[in-house]
Amino acid sequence: MLEFGSSQPPEYIILALLGVAKASKRKGELMITKRLVFVFILVNLLLGIWISGYFTKCLAEDRLMVFAGAASKPPTEDAAKAFEAKTGVKVDLIFGGSGFVLSQMLLGKKGDLYFPGSSDYMEVAKKKDVVFPETETNIVYLVPAINVQKGNPKNVKTLKDLTRPDLKVAIANPEGVCVGAYAVELVEALFTSQEKEAFRKNLINYTESCEKTATAISLKAADAVIGWRVFHYWDPERIETIPLDKSQVIRIGYIPIAISKYTSNRPLAQKFIDFLLSEDGKKIFMKYHYFMSADEATAWIGEKKPVGGEYVVPQEWIKK
Repeated sequence: MLEFGSSQPPEYIILALLGVAKASKRKGELMITKRLVFVFILVNLLLGIWISGYFTKCLAEDRLMVFAGAASKPPTEDAAKAFEAKTGVKVDLIFGGSGFVLSQMLLGKKGDLYFPGSSDYMEVAKKKDVVFPETETNIVYLVPAINVQKGNPKNVKTLKDLTRPDLKVAIANPEGVCVGAYAVELVEALFTSQEKEAFRKNLINYTESCEKTATAISLKAADAVIGWRVFHYWDPERIETIPLDKSQVIRIGYIPIAISKYTSNRPLAQKFIDFLLSEDGKKIFMKYHYFMSADEATAWIGEKKPVGGEYVVPQEWIKK
C-alpha cells in the first residue's frame, strides 16, 4: 500500500536508487545499459507517484482564513463547518466589527477572504487595495430595525421611543461596526437636535460588534438596540424585533465577500465563495432568515429603498 505524507521517500524508492548505484558500480563506466534505463524509469515513476500523493495530502490540509464582520456570524460558522465537511478544508474565522477586522488584516497582511457586514466597509477595503474588486459578491441582504427583549417589556414601538428617559439603549461602535454606522445614520437623519441629545443620554455603551449588540438584549444589559432584523432569529427566545416604519428605513444593507490580496490560494478562496452561493450555502443563511435578494428585503419593508452605499460617520460620534 502506498503511504503519502511522509517527508522522506518510501523505502521502495530508496531500494530502487541503490539498484542504480550497484549497477553503475559493476559496470565501472558510464555506459547506459537496458537495466539502468529500466531502473531510472522505475525510480522516476515511483517518485512521481509519491510526490503526487504528498501534494494531494498537502492540498487537503490547506486552510482558509476569513476576516468577517459579525453581522453574519451564526450562518457563517455553520457554512464553514459544512464547507469543511464537504471539502476537507478547514476555515478559520476571525469575527468582529467589520472595520476592526479589516484593520487586523492590514496589520497582519494575511487572510484569504474579507466578509464585512455591509457595503460600507467593502468600499473601504477596495480603496485600501486589500481585496480583488472583481471577486466581490453579494451574499445576503439586511434591514435595520429595533431589537428589544422578548415580550417588549418597555413597550417600544417607534424609533423615537428610544429618546424616552426610562430606557437603556445601546448601539454598536459606529467607528468600526457596520450596524453602528447604520444606527447613527438613522439618528442623524430622523431626529431633531433635542431628540438626538436625549437619545445620546440613554446610550449606556458602544458595543464592539453585531454579535455583542444582540447579546446586550439577550443578557438584558439594554432595553433596546438599533440592530438588524435578523437578530431575533439568532436568539428567538430572548430577542424580539420591532420593524421601523417604512418611511424611516434609509437603505437596505448587504453582506458582500471578496478575495483578499494576501491570499496564497485564490482558487480555494473562490471555492468558498462558490459554496456560499450554492443551494447548500443559501439554505444555511435562509435558516436564519436573511434576505437572499434585495427584492425580498424590499417586500418586507413595503417600499423600494437604495441598496448598499457608504455612510461617513460624523466625528462627534467617534469616541476618542
